[in-house]
Amino acid sequence: MAFHLIDLEHWDRKEFYLHFINEVVCSYSVHVDLDISPLKGHKLYPAMLWLLTDTVNDFEEFRTHLSPEGVGIFDRMTPSYTVFNPDHHNFSVIWTEFCPDYPEFLERYREDSEKYRFSRRFAPKEGKPDNTFDVSMIPWLTFSAFHIQVHGSGTYLLPIFTMGKTFERDGRTLLPLSIQVHHAVCDGYHVSRFTDTLQQKVFCFPAPRENR
Repeated sequence: MAFHLIDLEHWDRKEFYLHFINEVVCSYSVHVDLDISPLKGHKLYPAMLWLLTDTVNDFEEFRTHLSPEGVGIFDRMTPSYTVFNPDHHNFSVIWTEFCPDYPEFLERYREDSEKYRFSRRFAPKEGKPDNTFDVSMIPWLTFSAFHIQVHGSGTYLLPIFTMGKTFERDGRTLLPLSIQVHHAVCDGYHVSRFTDTLQQKVFCFPAPRENR
C-alpha cells in the first residue's frame, strides 16, 4: 500500500476542494437500488465487499484521504466491515485484506468472519491499515435512503457504504445501497461513474463454481 500526496497548488480540483473543506464543509449520500440478480448462488456480503472494493480501486476520488501530512491518494484500498454477533445482537468492525482474485478474497473473508463474529469487542482484529473504507449491511431493513452523520472536523474524505435488505421487482433482485462521500473530493458525476461501473461489474461477476 502506498499513499501519494497531492501537489495542492497544481491540483485541478484545488478550488473545489478548498471550498468544501473550509467554507461549506459538505458530505452527502446517494441511494441506488443495485440489480444483483447475477449474484444468485453467491454469498452476498463477501461478493459485494469484493465488488465495492474492486470498484473503489478504479477511482481516485474514492481513494482520496486527508492525512496529517496533507491530502493524498491511496494506490489501493481494503474493506473494513461489520460482522453481526447473533447471540448478543451487537456488531464488530473487522477488515479483510483485498485480493483481486475473488476466491482467494472469499477464503480470507471466511477466516476473518468466523474468527470474529462472536466477539463482544467493537474492533477485535488488530493491525487495521490506513487504506480502509467502511462498509456495513442492515439485512433486516429495506430502505430508500440512509445517511450517516459524521461529526468532528468534517475532513473525513473516504466513502462509506451501507447496504440493506434485498427485494424483488419486475423479476429482478435489488439491493438498497447508500453511498456517502465528501463533496471536497467527489461530485455527483463521480458517484454516477462509480455506480455505473459497479453495476457493470455485478453483471460480469462469474457464476459460482458449482454452477459452471
